[in-house]
Amino acid sequence: MSEQVLLRKPAVLSRIGIKNSTLYDWIAKGFFPRPISLGARSVGWLSSEVDAFIAQRIAQSRGESDA
Repeated sequence: MSEQVLLRKPAVLSRIGIKNSTLYDWIAKGFFPRPISLGARSVGWLSSEVDAFIAQRIAQSRGESDA
């Protein structure tokens, strides 16, 4: 099994270049992966899912039909 890395919200926001409210709007609309609960008040995102989202957005912006 490959190593899984969890990203906390500040890292996710920095990597995709959006604000907090946009992140949760995208999650609610199913546009961005849901976070993983790490505790009562703590969440994280799999870096592989965030990377896949970024790759998909790049493909879409380049007009590739793969996305």
